Amino acid sequence: MARPARPVLSSLGPVALDRDGAEPLHRQLYRALRQAVLDGRLRPGERLPPSRALATEWGLSRNTVVTAYDTLLAEGYVSGRVGAGTFVASSLPDAAPGGAPARDEARRGVGLSARGRTLAEAPAIARDRAGRPFALGTPDLGAFPAELWAQLLGRCWRHGGRTLATDPDPLGYAPLRAEIAAYLRAVRAVRCEAEQVVIVSGAQQGLALMAQLLLDPGDEAWVEEPGWPGNRAALLGAGARLVPVPVDCEGIDVAAGMAHGAGARLALVTPSHQFPLGVTMSLARRLRLLDWAAARDAWIVEDDYDSEFRYAGPPLAALQGLDGAGRVIYVGSFSKVMFPALRLGYVVVPPDLVEPVRAARRHFDGGTSVVPQAALHRFLADGHFASHLRAMRSLYAAKRTAILGSIADAFAGFASAEAGEAGMHILLRLPPDCPDHLLAERAARIGLTTPCLSSYHRAADLAAGAGTTGNGLLLGFAAHDPATLDRAVRDLARLAIG
Repeated sequence: MARPARPVLSSLGPVALDRDGAEPLHRQLYRALRQAVLDGRLRPGERLPPSRALATEWGLSRNTVVTAYDTLLAEGYVSGRVGAGTFVASSLPDAAPGGAPARDEARRGVGLSARGRTLAEAPAIARDRAGRPFALGTPDLGAFPAELWAQLLGRCWRHGGRTLATDPDPLGYAPLRAEIAAYLRAVRAVRCEAEQVVIVSGAQQGLALMAQLLLDPGDEAWVEEPGWPGNRAALLGAGARLVPVPVDCEGIDVAAGMAHGAGARLALVTPSHQFPLGVTMSLARRLRLLDWAAARDAWIVEDDYDSEFRYAGPPLAALQGLDGAGRVIYVGSFSKVMFPALRLGYVVVPPDLVEPVRAARRHFDGGTSVVPQAALHRFLADGHFASHLRAMRSLYAAKRTAILGSIADAFAGFASAEAGEAGMHILLRLPPDCPDHLLAERAARIGLTTPCLSSYHRAADLAAGAGTTGNGLLLGFAAHDPATLDRAVRDLARLAIG
């Protein structure tokens, strides 16, 4: 029988932590501290207790407290001062403390379904929109041909405004779908026709759409462990029961998935460049995963993020291209190659899913905005996309080489870098006596964004010390020049090594 939530007394007042509940302790602590800020019990400029002291006082692991502090720091509720501690921010991201925010917080769970509460409380990695060194998923926006893009938008509206202003096809702008299908056949060996391509408002919407269509509440779904929280949230939104499957040097461990979730209805994988570890799924694992899906009549959703930026060897064929049973759904996006705010992605579905997807889009949102689709069609058809991709691949390869050299020099004998063969980030492996959350907290105080490898694991695995893939930081390198990256690496090394 589960123990009831009990109040834990501290200088912050009584806080109920349900140690046997489903919600991770770090999330409960984060919400309690955030509410104390919004209520005014923790005032602007007030110093939070040191993480070690708070952990001891409340009987928590220090990692739990540091994770809660990291989330508050990322969302702007607190700030850090080197050598001084963590303080409540003087300017809060929400409304000023007082009665209204407290009422909003109290109402947040009122009226929500169980699925809604799960989604609202699902762990998420905060995005860094300040452009600080090492932020993940941010391309070099200065290298994007913005003027050309503006011209294409204007031209499409001038010459096709009346047509583009009508109700869109729920599956997307037909010329763009044909262009994407041709591109995927040539570059990624995806087996598809234009009719199978669905344009969505970013890959995340595509994942959520597929989960809603293919899963019933309670169905099991494999997710990579560690993995991207957004992928997990898409499945949780459909009411799925997640089955974390470990990832090793060959990608997702299919045998482990079959052992712990043989009856799963879906597996969500990143075979070309796994996030966050950067490994590529071996051919043997790919074939075994396909065999499992065919035998179980299950689905595989292939998230092919970052696949365009491969720096060693020939381009890899997509998992979808090996599928002879029509069980793989392929998801991609243009945000990494072009710019994040574009919010255009695509899903390639088997032929028998086309009409169900059309009906779902019609009911959910009616389709994606057409004018950007028309401009993107011209960007692809006129060869601008291929030229831009070649330029970015060369630019990022040079930045990747530069940051690897800086890491080797600054962290020699202390930490090592794992770059993989693709992508826009480096995994910096840290020694056990340098906890990644603690170093990330210190790095944030000097203006560096360094997501922790441990943040991409389930809290339950971290608490148990099982199934984890080590201790490290993820360093995005695409958005900054080599000199900036070198300075940031050396600043990070001084924090880590002293």
